[in-house]
Amino acid sequence: MSGSKKYSISLPEDLAETVRVHVGPGGFSAYVAEALEQRVAMDRLREIVADFETDNDPLSRDEVEAARTLLRHDQRSSGGAAA
Repeated sequence: MSGSKKYSISLPEDLAETVRVHVGPGGFSAYVAEALEQRVAMDRLREIVADFETDNDPLSRDEVEAARTLLRHDQRSSGGAAA
């Protein structure tokens, strides 16, 4: 990731406090950034699947499960949380 920029966002207070307790001092921004990175990746994946299914049959359950297995393996290899 490139440099950082400060933003002001509003969050539900109970959610923000739960995160703050979970990550401790100084970890809030990194936690939020990681959550946003994961969300962007999932949004891009949905776009890829939608584009694929525009020109092809819908993915089968076996194909979806195979993709999940690959994602879990990649996340473990890169130190991310399992899906």
